[in-house]
Amino acid sequence: MNSYVREPAVSGIFYPKDPNELDSNLQSLFKDPNFGPGKLPPSNSNERIYGMVCPHAGYMYSGAVAANGYYEVSSSKFESAIIIGPNHYGLGSDIALMNNGSWKTPLGEISIDTELSYEIYQNCNIVNVDELAHSRDHCIEVQLPFLQYIREEFKIVPIILVNQDKNTCLKLSNGIYEVIKDKNFLLIASSDLTHYESNSQAHEKDNLLISSILSLDIEAFYSVLFSFNVTACGYGAIATVMEISKKLGAKKGKLLKYATSGDIAGDTKSVVGYSSILFV
Repeated sequence: MNSYVREPAVSGIFYPKDPNELDSNLQSLFKDPNFGPGKLPPSNSNERIYGMVCPHAGYMYSGAVAANGYYEVSSSKFESAIIIGPNHYGLGSDIALMNNGSWKTPLGEISIDTELSYEIYQNCNIVNVDELAHSRDHCIEVQLPFLQYIREEFKIVPIILVNQDKNTCLKLSNGIYEVIKDKNFLLIASSDLTHYESNSQAHEKDNLLISSILSLDIEAFYSVLFSFNVTACGYGAIATVMEISKKLGAKKGKLLKYATSGDIAGDTKSVVGYSSILFV
């Protein structure tokens, strides 16, 4: 049995390192009346949520936007979360999965769902088992304290992508769908949207991309992405989760919150866009 523990790479940078401070920070993000849900979980929703899109920047920038999605799924009865994001550093394999061990945050350790990870690996020949690819990246790590805040017991399947083209994401979505189609897992696409453009440009481009996400239209999604040069870092993760959710029965996307770092922090010259979207 592999006892590998993936240590935090961005605690103390993207979110507080001290567990008590982190817990207080998460509470404040949920309570944020402007960009967050304005209340603490659990929600009283019984809506079937197949997947969601969440940002992955530092909590001071994107945390309140992310809290909207986690508030809504806080009443969901998922056993494991499949979290897919972009490989920011290009380390390791094109499609990198971890299939055992655990991830540590200041709030404790989270076990990898070894059985589910192995099934995905066996069923999808473009996936590689690769711990190195996950060693530095923040896109999955920043989701974990939110999950720990809303749920005591759960496991994860972490997947990060270098290759995010449409055909790759369709293959990955098909492979994961076949494994989970009769089970209840939470799907999370970890992605920020437009990077380092003016606030007005980010709003304009991101609204176009979000429209294609809400319609669950992967052709329109990739068309908007490239036609308007929308610099969403985890676009392949969004496409994959969108497609799996659609196969599972999702009829639409629901935008909970959109904001940029400029809206939140005040510097509107060069911003990053963040969205919280459910697939229902």
